[in-house]
Amino acid sequence: MEREKLKNIVECLLFFSDKPLGLDKLAEITESENSLEVREAIEELKREYELRNSGLQVVNIAQGYQICTRSEFSSWVKKLHRSQTTFQLSLPALETLSIIAYKQPITRGEIEKIRGVDTSWVLRKLLDKKVVKISGRKKVPGRPIVYATTNEFLRYFGLKDLSEIPSLDEIKPPVGG
Repeated sequence: MEREKLKNIVECLLFFSDKPLGLDKLAEITESENSLEVREAIEELKREYELRNSGLQVVNIAQGYQICTRSEFSSWVKKLHRSQTTFQLSLPALETLSIIAYKQPITRGEIEKIRGVDTSWVLRKLLDKKVVKISGRKKVPGRPIVYATTNEFLRYFGLKDLSEIPSLDEIKPPVGG
């Protein structure tokens, strides 16, 4: 396929999709020989958006690529979509989600041992919001369910993958501070 045509098709797919698309998925849809030419098309799109100071950008997020608004224009987009509700996480939900993110895969009992309170309601809400998923069962007596974060979690926090989560040492408050 001609390079310019591939780039235009990839741009349409990234624009239309409400989820990040991985290289393999883009290569499959565009019937490309390999994902390298798709990656090159994405990099060219990124450069073009940057060169013309576009209000949009191509970002590598949640193990895929997506066209997003540049942060300096987010207030304008918020005005447009003021009636749309984006979910917010309560403090207990953020605490639980943090524990899952750092300790995954983790059982409800292990989360409750760390938090010191029942987490069944919070876990249900996080599952409903699709930022947490059931990732299997622990191989111990009773075979409790284990939880892990999802790609929606990565999208919500603007992370490419889990390696971008700051280490616990990076977020610890200074001693005596």
